[in-house]
Amino acid sequence: MTITARAQGATVWLTGLPSAGKTTIARHLGERLKAEGHRVEILDGDEVRRFLSAGLGFSREDRNTNVQRIGLVSEVLARNGVLSVVPVIAPYADSREAVRKRHEASGTPYIEVHVATPVEVCGERDVKGLYARQAAGALTGLTGVDDPYEPPTDPALTLPTQVQSPRESADAVYAVLAERGLVGAR
Repeated sequence: MTITARAQGATVWLTGLPSAGKTTIARHLGERLKAEGHRVEILDGDEVRRFLSAGLGFSREDRNTNVQRIGLVSEVLARNGVLSVVPVIAPYADSREAVRKRHEASGTPYIEVHVATPVEVCGERDVKGLYARQAAGALTGLTGVDDPYEPPTDPALTLPTQVQSPRESADAVYAVLAERGLVGAR
């Protein structure tokens, strides 16, 4: 019986403001990785919130619970050979640090990427209408506007999406994965 080597998994954690471009970048990256034959899952923050975290609100405690749930699922996938791409706001540094530590404890690669789009640009994009609703007084607690967003202090990569296309951003993330030996020659 021949035993084949298991593919190395990792978590790519894309954090940033609403409408920063996290999900679009994740989709571009995921398509490229899948085309190369990698096992890939995209754990979109909005989808996870609808299903795995249904019933949670937007208090700091609920946001932390949501991030920890996503972090657990991502770590389990990555530990089992999947490249887990996670586009999620994850506004609090301590929540992201807990996810990082979970990965470190299991020896699972974790790559934090700050999708560093300025709030003004996010407001112009406003793909979900959140900024317009907040400006009209119909929404409170919008991350980066009237609720805090704590940018990563030492991400593996910072993406200035206001000056690069989603494909260029995805390529930059791919380059970090390649640099760490997680993708490339197989």
